[in-house]
Amino acid sequence: MIANKLFTLVGALILLSSVLLAGPAKSWSLDKAHSSVTFSVKHFFTPTPGKFDDFDIKINFDPNDLENSSIDVVIQVASINTGNDKRDGHLKTADFFDAEKYPTIIFKSNKIMAKGDNKFVAQGKLKIKETEKDIELPFTLLGVKELPEEMSKAMGGIKEVASFNATYTLDRNDYDVGTGSWAATVVIGDEVTIDISVEVNRK
Repeated sequence: MIANKLFTLVGALILLSSVLLAGPAKSWSLDKAHSSVTFSVKHFFTPTPGKFDDFDIKINFDPNDLENSSIDVVIQVASINTGNDKRDGHLKTADFFDAEKYPTIIFKSNKIMAKGDNKFVAQGKLKIKETEKDIELPFTLLGVKELPEEMSKAMGGIKEVASFNATYTLDRNDYDVGTGSWAATVVIGDEVTIDISVEVNRK
């Protein structure tokens, strides 16, 4: 009887310790100078590019621990940059993004799945303006590189570098972007392709 109680106690302690030790997978720091959030949408028939200059991406990722991996993206709408000040100003108004009222675009993952050949899908919620939708964001792990000791010291103690790329196409009408503007309805395409290229590192 005493032995059974002892085994039960040991088992409970092991289970408790595993719960306490569970947490996010490897945490990576964003190298913003080598990362970008760009998009493309058609003007009549011509693909027109743009980007967001201000964004933050938090990545906890380990391909061997996807259960505890996560990706969070926050984009500052007012940083939109299409290379044309007049157009950028219009995109920030209530005709499109209404940047003053809705300053951020947010994606937050709740599950990451492997698809083979360094390809993954992050299931989560994308919020633009007042609309939040469940989406599946496909992304590719482009590579992981451990730095030799001499290079690591020269780069401030960085020991490992990784790169990711994600591409996603959405219908802007689903998020009420440009739906109240006749110019958008006639001139601008419905589909917007977003491309996120990310370089991260860890010490």
